[in-house]
Amino acid sequence: MSTPYPEAPADRAPEPSLKSLSLKARAEPREPAPRLTGAHLARFLSYYRPHLPLLAADLACAILVSATALALPLCANWVVRRLASGHAGPSLMADIYGAGGLMLALLAAQAIANIFVDYQGHVMGAKMEAALRQDLFEHYQKLSFSFYDRQRVGQLMGRITGDLFNISELYHHGPEDLAIAVLKFTGAVALMLSLDAPLTLLILAAVPFAAAYALVFSGRMHRALRQARVRIGAINERVEDALLGIRVVKAFTNEALETRRFAEENHRFLDTRRRGYRSEAFFSVGLATFAQLVTVAVVVVGAAHITRAALSAADLVTYLLCAAILTDPIGRVVNIARLSQEGLTGFHRFMEIMEVTPDIGDAPGAKALAGVRGAISFRDVSFAYQPGGRRVLNRFSLEVAPGEFVALIGYSGVGKTTLCSLVPRFYEADEGQVLIDGQDVRGLTLASLRQAIGLVQQDVYLFAGTVAENLRYGRPDAPFDDVVRAAKHAHAHDFIMSLPDGYDTDIGQRGVMLSGGQKQRLTIARVFLKDPPILIFDEATSALDNDSERAVQAALHTLAKGRTTLVIAHRLSTVRHADRIVVLTDQGVAEQGTHEALMAAGGAYATLYASRASL
Repeated sequence: MSTPYPEAPADRAPEPSLKSLSLKARAEPREPAPRLTGAHLARFLSYYRPHLPLLAADLACAILVSATALALPLCANWVVRRLASGHAGPSLMADIYGAGGLMLALLAAQAIANIFVDYQGHVMGAKMEAALRQDLFEHYQKLSFSFYDRQRVGQLMGRITGDLFNISELYHHGPEDLAIAVLKFTGAVALMLSLDAPLTLLILAAVPFAAAYALVFSGRMHRALRQARVRIGAINERVEDALLGIRVVKAFTNEALETRRFAEENHRFLDTRRRGYRSEAFFSVGLATFAQLVTVAVVVVGAAHITRAALSAADLVTYLLCAAILTDPIGRVVNIARLSQEGLTGFHRFMEIMEVTPDIGDAPGAKALAGVRGAISFRDVSFAYQPGGRRVLNRFSLEVAPGEFVALIGYSGVGKTTLCSLVPRFYEADEGQVLIDGQDVRGLTLASLRQAIGLVQQDVYLFAGTVAENLRYGRPDAPFDDVVRAAKHAHAHDFIMSLPDGYDTDIGQRGVMLSGGQKQRLTIARVFLKDPPILIFDEATSALDNDSERAVQAALHTLAKGRTTLVIAHRLSTVRHADRIVVLTDQGVAEQGTHEALMAAGGAYATLYASRASL
């Protein structure tokens, strides 16, 4: 929340009014047109390749829909001419009933073709959307931490949901709508020209104006709908913020403030929907009016032509039916234009991510890390999170022996977490080398390197699902006995068995059903089950109460036995028994040694210990 106070200070600009918010919404810039290269379009079309038979069937049915629509006016023409022939009797009725049966058969064929186009066409689009989503998700998994440092998760989720849906709509509706529009329009115009060329040319002269009108209001309508999606997202954000912070809201008696803020977002959403509905009304009424104007023109001009014997009654009926067909291609062309804009924009955003090259990956000829002893070396390592930015590490060097328990301590910003992130190559050193057992980590396969490292962080992440599923995350095929053994080593078995369904208890999103200490012990059990030779603990106990900290510390020390261990600690009680404590400053290693030796030296560690002993 921007301010906890019910009223803004006098020297501060007042919050925007509802009217100003509405004007701001209208003045928002339009989304720029996507710039797609030939390679992008080739990639776009490549997703049709697995579905070419279904696409061909879909287009064949679209052709059938168009052909039957054009055949019906011809049947009507034949019936009217047969009536006008003056030959009454049983044969006339038989011909009429026969024509009616044929028209019913055409309608049945059209209905079946429409069902296929609507159902199987959508299935084809959904399959292509699923393929796009799979490719994008797999690419997300390949991108490194530096990419996610610059991105918002909500935006990335939007690309994998809403954007891909727009693309699938273009994949499905684009070809069939184009085929139906072209066939219906050319077929109807050809028939109309053959019946009354002057009247047809008059109607065709009005078609571009109708199409332009439809494009304008269709564009406005769908821009408003896109803005409405943004607005409802802002409403959800406001509701989430207010409800998650409800204790703060009530503590500061700011219910009225939150209500006013919600009302402003709600009004912005309403204003956007109002503009969308207005454009939709003009769009629908405009097309319907165009169709009615064409009908009026055909009736009046056609009747005049009949009086001059330039047109027969049968031809007028046929002409009316053909003219009615013209509005459908116009609507489909407008729909294609909208889908193209939204779908290609979505594909452009899709390609923006797909063209991001992972900056960390397996080097050519990378070797698998095997027979790990656990020696870790940092040799003249320099690193900055941004190119040309401040160096977090500058020519840093440190040696860690196999099986050694090393604690890294120091004030925030000196590079403790950065060092631990360089070992599994979450980030890449700008200069120098990080080695494991004498091998540069850049020459090792990522899978084997990270499989050899167990990471326990302060920010615990548990997945939605059961306790057992979360513990098996490091080793999905682990037998249940191994899962239980890992939980016991992590001092987690007892509290797990107290849960309603034991190891089968669903712990909710991010483990919301558990306490902080319980969640931390589950992450330690997960690492126990993985059984890596190298461990990294990053502030694993800083947010816990004393009882939870003692339980987690006991689990950590059990896990660390016989493994190379790097520990970043805020509470120095966690590392008193470390084999070596390394004190880091902006200039690198200030001092290192055991707890007793460093306390006796009375240097940086003793100062830190004195300031944090009570924490």
